Amino acid sequence: MKRMPANEFKGRCLSVLESVCATGEPVLITKRGSPLAKLVPVEAKKQDFLGRLEGLVKIVGDVESPVWSG
Repeated sequence: MKRMPANEFKGRCLSVLESVCATGEPVLITKRGSPLAKLVPVEAKKQDFLGRLEGLVKIVGDVESPVWSG
């Protein structure tokens, strides 16, 4: 994990954010050598089970009535 002093982070904030996003490597921001914050990339959004087939499946007809009557 890369370490960076807070005053250096303050001056290069946007480039550090872009670097973390591109490489996925977290950055530990320190103040006087002590950890202050950790900058990590956002995790990919997991798609829930119910919305997984959105746009891939088309429902036609009546889905509430029985398949056969007998």
